[in-house]
Amino acid sequence: MALTPEDVVNKRFQPTKFREGYDQDEVDDFLDEVVVELRRLHQENEELRQRLGSGDAAPAATTAIDTPAPAPAAVEQPAVVAEPEPTPEPEPAPAPVVAPAPAAADEDDETSSTSSLLKLARKLHEEHVREGVEKRDALVAEAHATAARIAAEAEAEQRSKTAVLEKERQVLEGRIDELRTFEREYRTKLKGYIEGQLRELDAAGSSEAPATASFGN
Repeated sequence: MALTPEDVVNKRFQPTKFREGYDQDEVDDFLDEVVVELRRLHQENEELRQRLGSGDAAPAATTAIDTPAPAPAAVEQPAVVAEPEPTPEPEPAPAPVVAPAPAAADEDDETSSTSSLLKLARKLHEEHVREGVEKRDALVAEAHATAARIAAEAEAEQRSKTAVLEKERQVLEGRIDELRTFEREYRTKLKGYIEGQLRELDAAGSSEAPATASFGN
C-alpha cells in the first residue's frame, strides 16, 4: 500500500512511559515538512500522468484522420491529327515609337532633392551656429554681470569696514588726547601742590629760627 500525505498526517504514535523518547514537537515539525514534500511530489506525479494521457490521445486522433483518396487514372484520348494552317502573309512592321526618356526628369528630381537637402543642412547649421553664438554671448554677459556684482559687493564691504575702522581710530585718538590733557593738568596741579608745600616748609623754618635765637639768649 502506497504511503500518502494523509497517512502521515493521521499517523499517531503511542507515548513511551518507561524510557526516554524524542521530543514530540520536533517530531511533529519534521512530519509537517514531510507532508508538504509528499503533497508536492504527489501533485507532480498527477501532472505527469495527465501529460502522458494527453500525449497518448494525440497520436490516436492523428491516425483517425482519413488519408486522401488516390487520384483517378487519366483516360487516354485518341490522337487527333491537326490540319496544316495556311501561312499568313507578312504584315509591314509598325514604325518604332520613340518613348520619352525619363532619365533627364529623374536627374532633375535628384538634383532638386540634393539642392533642397543642402539648403536644409545649411539652414540647420546656421541656426545651430546662431544659437551657439547667442548662448555664448548670454553666458559672457552673465559672467560679466556676476563679476561686476561681486566686485561691487566687495567694494561696498571694504568701504563699510574702512568706515568702521576710521571711526574707531578717531575714537581712540580722541581718547589719547583726553589722556594727554589729563596728564598735563595732573602734572601742573601736582607741581603746584609740591611747590606750595615747599613754600610752607620754608616759611615755617624761617619763623622758628628767631624764636630759637631768643631762647638761647
